[in-house]
Amino acid sequence: MTSPDEPRLPEILAPHPLMMIVSGPSGVGKDAVLTRLRERNYPVHFVVTATTRPMRPTETDGVDYIFLDRDTFREKLDEGGFLESAEVYGNRYGVPRDQVRDALASGMDVIIKIDVQGARTIKTLNPDGVFVFLAPPSMEELERRLLERKSEDLVDLERRLYTARHEMELMPMFDYVVVNENGRIDDTAQALEAIMRAERWRYPRHSTAL
Repeated sequence: MTSPDEPRLPEILAPHPLMMIVSGPSGVGKDAVLTRLRERNYPVHFVVTATTRPMRPTETDGVDYIFLDRDTFREKLDEGGFLESAEVYGNRYGVPRDQVRDALASGMDVIIKIDVQGARTIKTLNPDGVFVFLAPPSMEELERRLLERKSEDLVDLERRLYTARHEMELMPMFDYVVVNENGRIDDTAQALEAIMRAERWRYPRHSTAL
């Protein structure tokens, strides 16, 4: 006979909201893949990262990033407004804590796009998150994508490629590795969706308070 305080079976097996961390080297296509996942209307909250870097012509404030000046960014950092923050290639990036906390509290899955350094930090805060490394088909292809983007000078390009090689060595830290093949962005988005669906029913899974 079960105790009155013991959770009933449906409560035990009910899926819990997840925090998925999507990371990978610069130029691998994180933005494009997550944009395609949005277009598939998967019910998830996409966390919009704050940054001090200049907005590119194709970007929209509040959609691609929350663009802040350095003083405003520092104020929010001092107030504890970021779950994680770091300086990457001379610019500051931060994951807004309230976005993550409010979405999880409402029962929604959360996807955080972040660099590999930030993913490692979040893993210490919430090891029960789902960590996905988005990888290029090859380093040669990654270099081609960075060159095609035309947003870096030669020195910056070499620095990003050097960092990418180091980041590739950290793949064992992640739960999943998804290769973003050329011309198969739908397959990559579908893979992320499949991971989310499967992980929602993993037992047991706990959510760390933020």
